[in-house]
Amino acid sequence: MMKKQNFQIKNERIREQFLKLKGNSPHRFQERLKLSWSNWGFGLETLEESICRLKEAGLQYIELHGNHYGDDLGYNIDQTLDLLSKYDMKVSGVCGMFSSENDLSSNIPQKRQEAINYIQRELEFTNAIGGEYLLVVPGAVGRPNPYDETEFDRSTQTLKSLGDLFKNYNIKAAVEPVRAAEVSFIHTVSDAKKYIDAVDHQAIRHINGDIYHMQSEESHIGEAIIEAGSQLVNLHLADSNRGALGEGFMDIDTIIMALHIIGYNKGNKFLTPEPLGPGGDPYPAMNAKPDQNKLKHLVQQTVTYFKEREDELLKL
Repeated sequence: MMKKQNFQIKNERIREQFLKLKGNSPHRFQERLKLSWSNWGFGLETLEESICRLKEAGLQYIELHGNHYGDDLGYNIDQTLDLLSKYDMKVSGVCGMFSSENDLSSNIPQKRQEAINYIQRELEFTNAIGGEYLLVVPGAVGRPNPYDETEFDRSTQTLKSLGDLFKNYNIKAAVEPVRAAEVSFIHTVSDAKKYIDAVDHQAIRHINGDIYHMQSEESHIGEAIIEAGSQLVNLHLADSNRGALGEGFMDIDTIIMALHIIGYNKGNKFLTPEPLGPGGDPYPAMNAKPDQNKLKHLVQQTVTYFKEREDELLKL
């Protein structure tokens, strides 16, 4: 018999653990994984259009674009609540957007202040609309080159100053590791854990994973999910080409098995597709005019394929 490749050996370990757990504790698999969708990649369309597309695909949750870039910008709380009620849609969380203009790690104090102000606005919004988490990126997306050797320290100190506010609003701070092509630091689950430990605040303990970034930075995505464990509160999904699930070579089965191993189907923990396409800076997508047919395909293909794969695994 041909010797297996290293990643195949790791896959098989996860599969064996999944099957053993399923055989010994079948009750743990009665609840399915919760799918949401991150809408900021939909670009310049109304929130109602986004919600209608997701509802048509059978989704019950949406991750909202954190678009409160100023006091007079972003989704209105009352209007958002009205739309959520109208379409019976719930909010999983809010995708925080961090650029060089609101960078927690910036060497320009005013830019760190912008990050603080931005997070304050998004926490108020997230709490009001019933979201579970606010995604936080420790350094600016689209800036792969470091400022200096102390950006980690500035970022942790700045985020820690907001810890009590996260606690008061009862919102989880979900720290996201991002691939090195897009950010200058915090690239892996291990990095995120070290960052969280350095922040050292009881309200800032969670991780937002992203399998597209993981395929660049982790030695094995399934193992990284298991390493994140109970700290993982949201996981962004995209295939290997950062497109719809099932249109690349991402090993979705192993990802699903790893998630069930850590009990990710229990409680308010979410899987949130974010197929943005390749490139070093995805942020231009939020200001682009969307192709409605393309977006419909992205959503329908991704949701259908993910549910099919989970169904297949739960039959084993």
